[in-house]
Amino acid sequence: MSTKKKLLEAAAGNAGEAVYVDDVFSTYLYTGNGSTQTITNGIDLANEGGMVWIKNRDAGRNHFINDTERGAERRLQSNSTNAEYNTTAGGNSGLASFNSNGFTLGNDTDANANVSNEYASWTFRKQPGFFDIVTYTGNGSARTISHNLDATVGMLIVKNLSQSGSWFVYHLGAQGVGGYDADELVFKLDTDASRDNQPYWNNTAPTSSVFSVGSGLTNTSGDSYVAYLFAHDAQEFGTDSDESIIKCGSYTGTGSSGLEVDVGFEPQWLLVKAAGLVQDWFIFDMMRPFTANSSNGGTFLRPNLSDAELALDSIGPTSSGFKVYSNNVNLNSNTEPYIYVAIRRPHKPAEEFAATDLFAINTRGTVPNQGAGYRSGFVTDFAIRAYLPGGSSAYPMASSRISGAEYITTSATNAAISQSSQQWDFMDGYYQPSSANTDTPSFMFRRAPGFFDVVAYTGTGATLTLDHNLSVAPEFMIVKGRTINAGWHTYHKDVGNTKALPLNSNGAESTSSFYWNNTSPTDTQVTLGAFSHYNVNNQTGILYLFATVPGISKVGSYTGTGSNVDVNCGFTSGARFVLVKRTDSTGDWYLWDSARGIVAGNDPYLLLNSNAAQVTSTDYIDPLSSGFTVTSTAPAALNASGGTYIFLAIA
Repeated sequence: MSTKKKLLEAAAGNAGEAVYVDDVFSTYLYTGNGSTQTITNGIDLANEGGMVWIKNRDAGRNHFINDTERGAERRLQSNSTNAEYNTTAGGNSGLASFNSNGFTLGNDTDANANVSNEYASWTFRKQPGFFDIVTYTGNGSARTISHNLDATVGMLIVKNLSQSGSWFVYHLGAQGVGGYDADELVFKLDTDASRDNQPYWNNTAPTSSVFSVGSGLTNTSGDSYVAYLFAHDAQEFGTDSDESIIKCGSYTGTGSSGLEVDVGFEPQWLLVKAAGLVQDWFIFDMMRPFTANSSNGGTFLRPNLSDAELALDSIGPTSSGFKVYSNNVNLNSNTEPYIYVAIRRPHKPAEEFAATDLFAINTRGTVPNQGAGYRSGFVTDFAIRAYLPGGSSAYPMASSRISGAEYITTSATNAAISQSSQQWDFMDGYYQPSSANTDTPSFMFRRAPGFFDVVAYTGTGATLTLDHNLSVAPEFMIVKGRTINAGWHTYHKDVGNTKALPLNSNGAESTSSFYWNNTSPTDTQVTLGAFSHYNVNNQTGILYLFATVPGISKVGSYTGTGSNVDVNCGFTSGARFVLVKRTDSTGDWYLWDSARGIVAGNDPYLLLNSNAAQVTSTDYIDPLSSGFTVTSTAPAALNASGGTYIFLAIA
């Protein structure tokens, strides 16, 4: 952590407190209401300051940019050279206020039109090592201007507030492009033009405390300016204050599918521009979505255009950066340089949350302004849903945000099935087609270090080492090939790295080095063996990782006795979710939840490996404040004397 940052934290009375990307950046989607509404995204703008950037997703409306340095009523548009203007003029209000946990919208149509309009908002909080805002008055002479970024400046954007003028951009990643230093080049955020060689930065690279402007359009005498500064690779965030949350870099296109760019983390927000071509700027984010699915990918918005968002399947996130799936000229033209800004996905650890912030159970209902769906109360990254009456086509289905609009049946070997009308683009759950039966519970998970993570990957047909962001060694893993018809397999710490259990059947554990290459997962990587069920060359797969969080989740095992078995998970109010499987012999994957009932009497259960209807007439588990109890009436699949069993439980 930098000295300045320590001093600032000490002055604020919070020396040593960890700062996470969750605290300083948010992508928040909302539906307009044509009046006023408050957006609660957890970002403290009232006390810390920052910028809010809004764009209508459905219509050709201007970008909407406000910041705390200029005031909530002062608006700019990245797709326009216009000077700033007061949004309260004429009776329309843009941003009404900056709040301690978000912001309040007025009724301006570009930011909050009626309910037929969907919006994306990006909030950047001021924070050393991440983002800063400076206003200044030009004097017409080359000079330096102080800032408080206290880090390498990765990108600098300057806009004239007093009169019409372009959005001038310095970018660290442009170093060497066209044979120039980065400080000799300027880009324009409001156009698709390529870089230009102009002395707007006085041919002087910014430092951690000042940036330079020349005598030109970034410093016209008497004009007012705003500067937005984005840091590069300041490794002072996270639990140990040693992680980066923003990178401003570059890559060279190959013109071939499968170009991977390593930024050191999985991004949730990405800005990309072809540095030497007349091509648009592109913004991707994890909410609209931005997926690892080359056939059903994400959407983009363009800062230099007022256009509605469009789909683009050519790019998606990886656990350590992003991957370009095609030779799209906007992203991957052979030998062309590209600049980018990447912001890390949320990484606040599970211990900072309550169990109800990480896992939810809900049945299908009506989601406001969306239609049929499931509410979780948090951004949903993974869900399993099951049809209670069962039936020949009523398979339990697993979906994940990172793999996009598709699902995979847990009780079969089918490849992923595309479902274009399923959406993962709102803030507190997901919704799906109205044809889905209402009698369908959904079990929803949020990614958080220590608790749960998802990794999408492409197989190689050989031993494959994959990065993950769980931050601890996974204790339970579920893996499936997405583009091949093959079975599900699971790893469990108490079964070991030489064995696996099938998820889509009741089979017992089996031994093979093809599963995990006899290698236990670590806190940063997972090893997959050369197994044809989930590691086929150029075929994609999905990997779900779970771990124990004291008081929240428990991955463990027990030995059956034939009598009541109390399973202590370290909880205080019992388990809401229990998944159990026998390992030493055949046995189904039994699933109970508190929404349908974990009580002293009969407890309904589902089987993840079956399309059978739920069973409501048995009492195989009972509530226990520290976890759950397996009863003496349970069958051998759950409580045979000497039998071994694994489980995942959530408080």
